[in-house]
Amino acid sequence: MPIRLLPSHLVNQIAAGEVIERPASLAKELVENALDAGARRIEVTVEEGGIALVAVRDDGAGIPPEELPLALERHATSKIASLEDLEHVVSLGFRGEALPSIASVARLRIASRHGQATHAIEITVDGGHIGPARPAPHPSGTSVEVRDLFYNVPARRKFLRSPATEFQHLERALVRIALARPSVAFLLTHNGRRSFAVEAASDRAGQERRLAALLGQEFVASAVHVEHQAIGLSLRGWIGLPTYNRAQPDEQYVVVNGRSVRDRFLASAIRQGYRDVLFHGRHPAYVLSLDLDPSRVDANAHPQKLEVRFRDSRTVHDFVRRTVEAALADTKPSASVPGPIAPSALAGPVSMPSYGSSPSLRYQSPMALSASDQIGGRVNWTDLARPAVESSVVTAADQDSESSSEPPAIPPLGYAVGQLHGIYIVAETAEGLALVDMHAAHERVIYEQMKQELSGDGPARQTLLVPQVIELSESEADQAAEQADSLAQLGVVIDRIGPNRIAVREMPVALGSRDVGGLVRDAISELSELGSTLAMETFRERALATMACHAAVRAHRRLSLPEMNALLREMECTDRADQCNHGRPTWVRLTLEELDRLFLRGR
Repeated sequence: MPIRLLPSHLVNQIAAGEVIERPASLAKELVENALDAGARRIEVTVEEGGIALVAVRDDGAGIPPEELPLALERHATSKIASLEDLEHVVSLGFRGEALPSIASVARLRIASRHGQATHAIEITVDGGHIGPARPAPHPSGTSVEVRDLFYNVPARRKFLRSPATEFQHLERALVRIALARPSVAFLLTHNGRRSFAVEAASDRAGQERRLAALLGQEFVASAVHVEHQAIGLSLRGWIGLPTYNRAQPDEQYVVVNGRSVRDRFLASAIRQGYRDVLFHGRHPAYVLSLDLDPSRVDANAHPQKLEVRFRDSRTVHDFVRRTVEAALADTKPSASVPGPIAPSALAGPVSMPSYGSSPSLRYQSPMALSASDQIGGRVNWTDLARPAVESSVVTAADQDSESSSEPPAIPPLGYAVGQLHGIYIVAETAEGLALVDMHAAHERVIYEQMKQELSGDGPARQTLLVPQVIELSESEADQAAEQADSLAQLGVVIDRIGPNRIAVREMPVALGSRDVGGLVRDAISELSELGSTLAMETFRERALATMACHAAVRAHRRLSLPEMNALLREMECTDRADQCNHGRPTWVRLTLEELDRLFLRGR
């Protein structure tokens, strides 16, 4: 076959294969054109999932009559005029491909009224054949109607899914755009029924109402607002609490300079911000908007403009990750927020685990606590690894002396009244009660303390009078020897004393008298799993988490009331204390109102 020029309508149909994949991408292109025209309100009407009809009406600037025929020509655009414009592009569209591509594979009608014009101009296109321009009644703005998508390309049409599936994709695409542009009102109608309608929002309260309408009230109630600016970057939006997690990454919305994108690079940075608070196998939820100089980002990296490239990717990655980390650091017990578990999660049937004994509540009468126990004095957590000290008897003189002073305010987690199954701490709060998983809570407290120590002079460590010898495989011993310096920074000093033996000579004070052999084996196993290419920072955090798990008080460990209250006070001043290092919740609060509902009181 000789070389020849392709007909223009065939070129447009080929281009449509890249730009217009399904009704969702068609609606996205038309809505983005409306946003570039300065629309403040956009109405989208859909029939049969968008296969039969996608109509977009806006109140934007409109298209001048003399330019309307040109808008249907390939590579005709008002967004850029030179390569320099492309490097600083701020508009959503700039390729000049959408309208001609759509017109080549569907029946299109466009009507636009520009500025103070007395009437609109209308043009119809059928399968790439452009009709004459003629006057038409229309308010200021533009309307585009696209009917019978892929009617003239049967091979493409047969790959479309059912109308219900196609509408799900289309609705999801418009939700992304609505989240990216809170200053614009949106209305989506499908087969005559309203799917969603959101008004423009200029303040945080209005934006949260839009979030509730688009994503549900539960997301808003379980999200933390983020707003941070530095080094020419700005990140704002909402991130879901770690306990509000999803089985799929279906509530992750990222906006870059007003453009909704699906970017793996940014998703990786956000997920790393959740790395020690999110339960394994689960996905975080968030709506985040990143703004930066347009010259620092390349929006021309994908035919559908769904991906972007950053000039300084490492700086952007670190900025996003650290911002998310800082926002999640404040997820600790507080009187102003509910517990990390929603009350609705407690309403369903629960299968009770068997602990090998009958249910028991270890109760001790409330005792007079010292000021350090009540207010939050820090304690040496090695004490919790030793046998509990029995409560001392409170004398009448002690009670009289303490009753003369004004009682302190009740802290968020209240005061312990006992243990349940030797696993949970039961505490009385000002509003009701709190249940605390003592191992998970203590694990988080130790982990955060060890991270702080590691950032300073390193964790405090003690020399063993008799070095502990550990038997390993030869490959594990090789890896332990290679990482001896890194282990020493974590407080574990080892020597290799044979082909498959190492001796532990120093270990962190936080581990108390516990056997360090299991810790070293776990650390070496994790290093083998992670591989040498992973950053040492990640390995250190994993190793610290393992050490914290080994050092934390174990289940069925009996604690005295002072020990329980000391743990509660530490939780209240520890970052990320709402979750353990593995992302499990550490506590739950039940108010008196919720308890009354359980027992039908007042009914």
